[in-house]
Amino acid sequence: MTSGILEGVRVLDLTQNVAGPFCTQILADLGATVIKIERPDGGDDTRAWMPPEIGGESATFLALNRGKRSIALDLSSAPGKRAVARLARTVDVVVHSLRPASAERMGLGHGALSAGNPGLVYCAISAFGATGPLSELPGYDPLIQAFSGIMSVTGNEGDDPVRVSVSLVDMGTGMWAAIGILAALLKRAGTGAGTVVEASLLDTSLSWMTVFVAGFLASGKLPRKLGSAMAMAAPYQLFRTADGRIFIGAGNDRLFARVCEAIGRPELAVDARFLTNRNRVERRSELQAEIEAATGQRPTLELVAALRAVGAPCSELNDVASVLGHEQVEASGMVVPLPTQSAPRHKVVATPLRLDGKRVVSRRPPPVLGEATREMLADGLDDEDDPAPGWAAGEQRRTGAE
Repeated sequence: MTSGILEGVRVLDLTQNVAGPFCTQILADLGATVIKIERPDGGDDTRAWMPPEIGGESATFLALNRGKRSIALDLSSAPGKRAVARLARTVDVVVHSLRPASAERMGLGHGALSAGNPGLVYCAISAFGATGPLSELPGYDPLIQAFSGIMSVTGNEGDDPVRVSVSLVDMGTGMWAAIGILAALLKRAGTGAGTVVEASLLDTSLSWMTVFVAGFLASGKLPRKLGSAMAMAAPYQLFRTADGRIFIGAGNDRLFARVCEAIGRPELAVDARFLTNRNRVERRSELQAEIEAATGQRPTLELVAALRAVGAPCSELNDVASVLGHEQVEASGMVVPLPTQSAPRHKVVATPLRLDGKRVVSRRPPPVLGEATREMLADGLDDEDDPAPGWAAGEQRRTGAE
């Protein structure tokens, strides 16, 4: 494993929940020093998102905050604001997920934090963006899935809309923010100038809808819910087997012929109903019935083997347990041990990158609330500056645990 490509880069993380912490975790995995600011009374909201839990700690928090140092600060207090302003002068990047007006009101706007640090990369993550009539509204992943139309195209036709269970809007926004930050750091290396990076859940969700938007603008027709299928190609969906489901994807006529051969129905490849992709899309239901007449008689893994033998794209339908037990996932090195004091068997899903053949993931476990407060702030505090009641409590708990 490697995590040093951003070594020397310091990040002040004022985010919580999913999007912002996922962004700063990527930076931590790449070697940045990430200083996470949390409320003294409970910290990041996800610390309380239980169950599930590991060793008494939120599995969600642990999944999104490795590699960071936690400082407990009351940002509503004058000492807390002074502490953040002082830290902002010592870092390369600030990331926050406050509403635009809230950041300005709290003295955490770009102008305030970059005054003593003109090369600062300032990243603002929000729900709806910094402009427009909804800019000051809060937003969460499923709310934005509903607003952006993602829910309207998810699920089976005739059923109620459903959210995509993966927090793809939150995590996608974190990825875009990280990409923007990396671009800004590259610019600064050449010019010395800072950059304001903006990412929003709305912008990310609209980018995920790119193909659906293009289809609507081209045809004027609203996209349909197609379950596991795709509007532009067929067969390209899940099919029933004798003991489960298999996904078969044939994006061209050549692959369709291979699918037909592997499932024992070669005549379908020359059937006039299914000769072209357009024919197959228009007769999707008929095609599904013909294919399932064959796949429904055979076990899933037998079909997977037969399809792969002829080069036809396919996959069994795994659940979380079966995919984690698959030899390909083990070979990928994506799931790695990262023990904590309370959870010695804790494992994490690494950042999906390899650099020079090595997996990218921080070796530092997710922090205890406030554990680095004394270390990172005490030298600069005036006698009267208590940035938060019990500001060193996190460190005391950690020391006690040891």
